[in-house]
Amino acid sequence: MSETQELIPGLPEEIALECMTRFHYSTHQAAAGVCCRWRELLRSKDFYLHRKQSGHTDKAVCFVQAIQVRPGTDGCKPVETTSFGVSMFDPVSGKFDWLGSIPKYPDGIPLFCQLTSSEGKLVIMGGWNPASYEPVNDVFVYDFTTKQWKEGEEMPDTRSFFAAGEYAGKILIAGGHDENKNALCSAFAYDPRSDRWCELPPMCQDRDECQAFVMGSEFLVVSGYGSDNQGNFETSADSYNIETGRWRRMENVWERGQCPRSCTGLGKDGKLFSWAEHEAAVRVGTCAVDLNGSTILFGSPYQGEAQGFYIVNRQNRKLEKTAVRDGFQGLVQTGCSVEI
Repeated sequence: MSETQELIPGLPEEIALECMTRFHYSTHQAAAGVCCRWRELLRSKDFYLHRKQSGHTDKAVCFVQAIQVRPGTDGCKPVETTSFGVSMFDPVSGKFDWLGSIPKYPDGIPLFCQLTSSEGKLVIMGGWNPASYEPVNDVFVYDFTTKQWKEGEEMPDTRSFFAAGEYAGKILIAGGHDENKNALCSAFAYDPRSDRWCELPPMCQDRDECQAFVMGSEFLVVSGYGSDNQGNFETSADSYNIETGRWRRMENVWERGQCPRSCTGLGKDGKLFSWAEHEAAVRVGTCAVDLNGSTILFGSPYQGEAQGFYIVNRQNRKLEKTAVRDGFQGLVQTGCSVEI
């Protein structure tokens, strides 16, 4: 089909476009095989933005989760392995599924990698090689239309336990520690569309094991600690104004001594809090992801207890436990929402 031919024969272009805009993302891979024009349209940034502006995107949550396997004996519960993959929860169907494996890491993605999304794509950064436990600076981008991973430009340096968040299509990272376990204050931005990194100004101080939180045009790097203060999580945060390109230090935004990793929430009073400290059901292995006015929670009440999966109405903060089918009850390291 040439580009001058109709999108859908017999329909005006604007109506044909609106029909395709309503395709569920799970149909995009098959639809892209209809013709070259459909494929180019479905994979274009303009089509994604049109779907988003018209309210026809689909929202889901992705997790870095331990892969469970069923033992040989029938009827046994799945057993957790040391390998991790990316699971996805669809809030409309209530179902979990696994994304395909990364070709470079067919037996499990890097441990403790960071997970975020940009313009309908999922991005994995950094972590530890699952075979050698050596830190890596790999970047992988998952396209929900092609259902494939591709390698992105490597991170400018190798760092672990850093903060990562998204704003206006760009992914920002800051802090963490280097290969010698020195806390970092440096920051970078990644553009998945151009596959390019650029350096940002450094934060006001080093922050290891910090957590990102985006509020308006502010990219907050919450808590963490310096090299000489291992494990003593601070009350402060560094806030990067994306419009001005400047950092400022914020005091008393976090409870001293609490780890902020993957468990940060925003209360009705506009203050940050830890889900691990506020909800006894998820004190251990907590992972919190905001989605559509709710918060998706994984966690357990104590070490050794099976993880529970909860959907929390943020208006009344009521936890609703939801059943998870076998194979998706493994430990969750981190998660993010994605608008597909």
